[in-house]
Amino acid sequence: MAEHNEYGHTGEELAVDYLRQQGYTILDVNWRSGHREIDIVAEKEECLVIVEVKSRRNTDYGRPEDAVSSRKIRRIVLAADAYVRCFKLDLPVRYDIITVTGRGSNARIEHIEDAFRSPVWYR
Repeated sequence: MAEHNEYGHTGEELAVDYLRQQGYTILDVNWRSGHREIDIVAEKEECLVIVEVKSRRNTDYGRPEDAVSSRKIRRIVLAADAYVRCFKLDLPVRYDIITVTGRGSNARIEHIEDAFRSPVWYR
């Protein structure tokens, strides 16, 4: 596995541990629907929480959350819709971003709740 992929995987593991400590139930990690993927699917207080994880060694090239573009948001929302349909869920959905900056014990985790809204409108 390439080093940047390993770093991303480590960031996801840290995010899962963090969410569990905060009282979230982890339903899935790296759930796929076709070419779309959800990093973490969690539940807390009867709300389905879709979490995008962004890991960076530092912020020299910007904040990790800035890498979540409008195109990426659309793909996350479409994957979340597929998840809800696949498991026939009837829960409100919230979209969060967790950023992991740094390495090892120096890693800083930031949880941005309700980071974005769904840009997808159904007719």
